[in-house]
Amino acid sequence: MIEINLLPGTGKKPRNRGGAGINFSGVASGIVSKVNDPLLLSAVGCVLLAALVIGGLFWHQRAQNVRVNEALQKAEQDSINYSGVIREQRKAQSQRDSVVSQVNLIKSFDDKRFVWPHIMDEVSRALPPYTWVTSMVQTNTINTAQQSSAPPPAGKNGKAGPPAVDSSSVPRVQFKLVGNTVDIQALTRFMKVLEASPFIENVQLERSSIILVDGKEVTEFALSAAYQTPDPSSIKTVPVSLSVR
Repeated sequence: MIEINLLPGTGKKPRNRGGAGINFSGVASGIVSKVNDPLLLSAVGCVLLAALVIGGLFWHQRAQNVRVNEALQKAEQDSINYSGVIREQRKAQSQRDSVVSQVNLIKSFDDKRFVWPHIMDEVSRALPPYTWVTSMVQTNTINTAQQSSAPPPAGKNGKAGPPAVDSSSVPRVQFKLVGNTVDIQALTRFMKVLEASPFIENVQLERSSIILVDGKEVTEFALSAAYQTPDPSSIKTVPVSLSVR
């Protein structure tokens, strides 16, 4: 027997208006079936390892950045704190250099304090009998102001150091001695004794002539010499005693 459905659409299957649906159960079963694939396992492991490495590097870089910033802040604070100390130290060094310069200048004067006493003592000691000195003058001049204005030498760090007064750079005291003698051989002995003195050098006879003194003929002579710094071994120091009344 044949039956005819006269109601349209009653016998048809409903259509899915949303398009083809996703079979999640099939996808899940497919993934589960491929879990045993070694290539997939290695790929997943590489991704996880890369993620761990990137995360570790990020945290390490962040911690290092924090440490560097803290060190920078501490260095800036130390620089501010020590700037005053450095300024005071440079001021103290400048004062020290000024004091050293003044002490060296005073020492240079002190070293020359006994020049003429030594010269006169040596001349008096070497003067033979029947011979006397009529004049003794210095023939060169020492400009201490020019010596003290000389530029100071440079230090280790390139800055100017304290000016040092070197006694060896100071011009030697040169003098001229004029005297009379009645014995020409006494003049020769006088020159030899002066030359042997540790305080006098370069004794030279400039001139000698016969003159009349109180109606008698005497030999007038003129000697030039220079003061020299004696060897320390030739200097003897003795205590000075002063009696108090």
